[in-house]
Parts: sequence; structure tokens; C-alpha cells
Amino acid sequence: MTDLQAILDGIHAELSPRIGEGKVADYIPELAKVDPNQFGMAIATVNGDVYSIGDAAIPFSIQSISKVFMLTLALGKVGESLWKRVGREPSGTAFNSIVQLEREEGIPRNPFVNAGAIAVSDVVLAGHEPREAIGELLRFVRYVADDETISIDDRVARSETQTGYRNFALANFMRAYGNIHHPVEHVLGVYFHQCALSMSCQQLAKAGLYLAARGSNPITGHSVVSPKRARRINALMLTCGHYDGSGDFAYHVGLPGKSGVGGGILAVAPGIGSIAAWSPGLNKVGNSLLGAVALEMLAARTGWSVFGD
Repeated sequence: MTDLQAILDGIHAELSPRIGEGKVADYIPELAKVDPNQFGMAIATVNGDVYSIGDAAIPFSIQSISKVFMLTLALGKVGESLWKRVGREPSGTAFNSIVQLEREEGIPRNPFVNAGAIAVSDVVLAGHEPREAIGELLRFVRYVADDETISIDDRVARSETQTGYRNFALANFMRAYGNIHHPVEHVLGVYFHQCALSMSCQQLAKAGLYLAARGSNPITGHSVVSPKRARRINALMLTCGHYDGSGDFAYHVGLPGKSGVGGGILAVAPGIGSIAAWSPGLNKVGNSLLGAVALEMLAARTGWSVFGD
């Protein structure tokens, strides 16, 4: 068995001089306050072991990583009919672009760009008040992570609400095309709060285990989704999970993954485990600079790439 702790320790030692590289997401005021000199990583295996390094126990704003959990909820609610409202193709444009949305008449390219995630939030909101939909997501994430302490950072949610003009534009644009069914402020209330979920690498790695283990949490024994659905969510993460850097991440790391502008990345090694990396400094396309480097090193040293070692 590969000594995962030794591999993680080696990655931490090599990357320590580079901690702080990249640029924090300063367009969200609360995220601009985050100390960039932090780096953590955790692996949760399907056997129940957890390995970690650095700042893996410090909670951070998971931002767009939450879109994986909301997508899981939406598919559970409406199944394959979701794809009438959201596409499944890589975008090739920025995560908050409105240009593509106009050309494609209000149907977002995939569920992981902002417009797609807003449409997914609208689906989850059906039959609920916004507070209930947010509560449903929080219960789900606590369930898959087997951790009742996970919470939403209200300051981050408020900060996003006060500055999220482009997201309001995206939502109103889709509403004009009939692809948002609820009041825009309600949908965005859900969206901003989901992005403000606060989790550590250790919690996030555990939460992603159902995607590594054919749809079930191997630690708790809970069935979350079918093996087919887990496989399809992983496929979308591989092709669309890093915005306009998705192809580059697949090329270098070779694992399904989802990034967030809080500096986190959730990656999945099917049949093996779930990995979370965090470093607040971002690269030019909005993905964690050091997190992506660390995951590339991990994949190379373990042979976990889905494309072979």
C-alpha cells in the first residue's frame, strides 16, 4: 500500500516555499480578507482512513465546490429532466460570462458555471422557501460528510449578496428566457448561501467520498446516489469542474475535480478516495494555484489519474 502520509508530507515540504502564491478573490470583500499564506490538503480513502497536511483542519469558504452537492440534490429531485434547462458541455469562457448565455438563449452551458449553478439552485428551490432550500443543502452536506458542525458563513453570504451584480444579471437574463421560475432574489439568496458553506479540507474530503465509492458513503454505509449517477457527476467534474481551466486540470492532474474561488479544490480518485486541497491564492482562471500543483504532484506520485499512471 502506498504510504499516503509520506507522499503528502513530501508535497508539503516541497511546496512550503511557494505558500502564498496566487491572488485571492478580492472581488468578494470577505474573501479579500483571507490570509493567502495558508495551504492544506486531506485525503479520505474508501477504507475509512484520513490523511492530512498543513492547514487541513481550518474551515474556508468552499464557494463553487458547493455546486457539486447542489447538482446531486437537483438530480435527486428532477432526474434527467434537469438537462432540459442546463447543458453538459465545457464553457470555454469565464465562469461568470453572460456572452454565451445570450447566444444559447438562456440555457447555461453546464451546471458548474455560475449561470448553470443558479439554474440548479432554482430547481432545488421548487416547493420551498429559500431558507428551507438552504437548510436542505446544509443537512445534505452534513450527512455526506458525517459531520454536524459544518455551517454557512453569513458574513460571506452577505458580502456576495451586496456585490453580486453580475450574478443578478445572469439570473435576470435566464428569467427573461423562462429558465428561472422563482423570484430572482430568492434564487440568488439560495445561491449565495450555498457558496458561503464553510468547510475544512478534512470535512470536504469526507463529503466527496460518495463520488469515489460508486454513490455510497463507505464509512457510514449510507447510499447517496446510484453508481450510474456518481459516474456521471464525476464525468461533469472532469470536463467542466475548473471553468476555462478544465482541460488544463484534466491534462495535468487527470482526476474529476471542482474548484472554488475560496481556493479549494475537491478531487475524486474513483474507487480509491476523495481529496481536498486548499490555498487561497488563485491563478488567472480563478482556480487555486497551489492546490492544482499539489494535486498534480499527488496524482503523479500515486498513479491515480483516471487515464493511467
